[in-house]
Amino acid sequence: MAVQPEGTPCWADAMFGDVEGAKSFYGDVLGWTFGEASSEYGNYTQAYVDGKAVAAVVPPMPGQEGQSQWCLYLASPDAAATAAKIRENGGEVLMEPMQVGEFGTMCLAREPSGAVFGVWQGGTHEGFEVSGVAGAYAWAEVFTREPAKADGFFPAVFPYSAKSMENPGVDYRVYNVGENTVIGRMEMGDEFPPEVPSYVNVYFAVDNCDDVVAKATKLGGILRFGPMDSPFGRFAALSDPQGASFSVIDMSATQGEMPQMTDV
Repeated sequence: MAVQPEGTPCWADAMFGDVEGAKSFYGDVLGWTFGEASSEYGNYTQAYVDGKAVAAVVPPMPGQEGQSQWCLYLASPDAAATAAKIRENGGEVLMEPMQVGEFGTMCLAREPSGAVFGVWQGGTHEGFEVSGVAGAYAWAEVFTREPAKADGFFPAVFPYSAKSMENPGVDYRVYNVGENTVIGRMEMGDEFPPEVPSYVNVYFAVDNCDDVVAKATKLGGILRFGPMDSPFGRFAALSDPQGASFSVIDMSATQGEMPQMTDV
């Protein structure tokens, strides 16, 4: 898979205090297999579906113990230039652009409403080797308590156009790169406890949402929402045993009409 267009989700990883526990959980729930830990890069360990890289797990960095969460990376042709745009538009660079050997350059940032995300300038590692198949990345949404801040920020930093869903009572937008819809933006409602900050929710594709939810909860995961039918597929929101939130979606099980979207 070639380097993705700027602003396209291209990789996901998560820190876990118990990496072996995370490997066991996601191996059972999503069918992942794992490569060797790379001691040169903080024991970064890639996950695979049918031999193709789909994500990675890594021990926490010093000072971040006990903070398990998924991080989505957006593609950039120039991570340093993207970091400058992030600052110029009210975001915060949490980790300055850092070259990761020949694999590429990464940085971590927080957008103005509080959601943390990554930026990836691909080198020999271009990102997801497959997406949309069972166990692989499927979709992502910025869950935010301050949608106006996110809507001002993301199209200023990345080459996004936006469309808004015509659904009274739901503030939902999608950001497009050219003709391709690449990421969603959802306003967080009262169903989210006040202590939950804005975050990026990563969806992984599955063959049967209900079966995966049953397996995940049996292994110590927590069902947060769903399973629920939608025009996009049957989906559910979960937390793994170490507290990292993620969602699963069976994109073959669609119900209902696709919503109307209006240019913003």
